[in-house]
Amino acid sequence: MKSTTRNNKPQQPVAIRTLMEAANIMEARALTYDSHSGERSMGKTVAVFNIITGHNISEADGWLFMQSLKDVRQWSTPAYHEDSAIDSVAYAALKTEALDKGV
Repeated sequence: MKSTTRNNKPQQPVAIRTLMEAANIMEARALTYDSHSGERSMGKTVAVFNIITGHNISEADGWLFMQSLKDVRQWSTPAYHEDSAIDSVAYAALKTEALDKGV
């Protein structure tokens, strides 16, 4: 039996709600930090990192790093940490976009 809300509408599965929340957060952060095209600060971030360290990581590597950070935080305690889960989904999407662009 599907769970329902008070008005008897079927509640969306957690996976769909998480994807939608990740998209909403990405849009909100774009308005705060970046541009109308969305959260795209990783390119500049890895460029600065590469200059400082002499490494040569890609934008996709940067998103993988952030996704890994959120996963480590998620598994650092037994309790579910919604913020880490949602951010991990958003970073996975941004990583996919960077890989698609070849950056």
